[in-house]
Amino acid sequence: MNYNDGKDIFVFMEQRDNVLQDVSLELIGEAKRIAKTRETKIEVVGVVIGNDTDKNVQDILEYAIDRVIVVDQSHLKDYDTLNYTDVLEEIIETYHPEIFLFGGTVIGRDLAPRLSARVHTGLTADATHLAFDEEDKSSNLLYVTRPAFGGNLLATILCENHKPQMSTIRPGVFDKPQKIKNQEGKIIAFNKHFSNNSSIEVIEIIDKKVDMVAIENANVIVSAGRGARKCLDLVHSLAKAMKGEVGASRALIDEGLIQKPHQVGQTGKTVKPSVYIACGISGAIQHTAGMEKSKKIIAINTDESAPIFQIADLGIVADAKETLKHMEAQLISQKV
Repeated sequence: MNYNDGKDIFVFMEQRDNVLQDVSLELIGEAKRIAKTRETKIEVVGVVIGNDTDKNVQDILEYAIDRVIVVDQSHLKDYDTLNYTDVLEEIIETYHPEIFLFGGTVIGRDLAPRLSARVHTGLTADATHLAFDEEDKSSNLLYVTRPAFGGNLLATILCENHKPQMSTIRPGVFDKPQKIKNQEGKIIAFNKHFSNNSSIEVIEIIDKKVDMVAIENANVIVSAGRGARKCLDLVHSLAKAMKGEVGASRALIDEGLIQKPHQVGQTGKTVKPSVYIACGISGAIQHTAGMEKSKKIIAINTDESAPIFQIADLGIVADAKETLKHMEAQLISQKV
């Protein structure tokens, strides 16, 4: 779209089974951070679409958001691309957001491209960094950075001539803000009636059964690369002893040695545990893009020039198998 009065940052507040997704809250925190860098006031606005959304709306307000636009209608209870696109198109036409952010989830990656095509604007997918122009504090042009060419370089993308500026952002890239009680954000009920225009009929929703704890929520991750492919039993054992989860580089996923849900990196998951132990991982950007924000990184590699040591808090130049044996023995002796 072409309008010149946009100034606020809108965030699509994704819900599944009426449960608010963490990535949306992460985007609120990042939107508020970049908004504070501008000379003029920029409000952060959440957009909630669904049915019986009152509880989630109240939860969103506790994250110090400025406004929440709510579309609550019975046929919007379950996500539907066509219906949700209709709603968001009308919201954009009414409120003229400067920026619209979506989580890089299955839903976000489905909805954002269709919406951007509908309103004739650009979309940057799978972003890992957002910023405004540091030199021009009055500019609201968004600099969106994402890995490109297989993760071999980072590209910064601008959408100068169309609004809103849109992007999907990977879950776990940004920190979730702290709740603040008794916030006074404004709730706007968008009462326009939307017809059910979808040609899709939902017969049944079947939840995917996942046995393991999601690694993006783990406090400790012991991750394996090619250099640890012959001692994966020790990787699993140490992760269990530390009450953590197992991670892996893409190489081991492709070989079928570890299942896809454990993959960390550009084509896997983004994680931020308190402790990340990289065993036999070289440290290519495709992997480090998914774990570099871990609080403490311990790297084990026989190659002292491996790139992983450049971001590690502790580097151990040694064989992964022998090192993991010693680490587990120490844990057992200390009854950790």
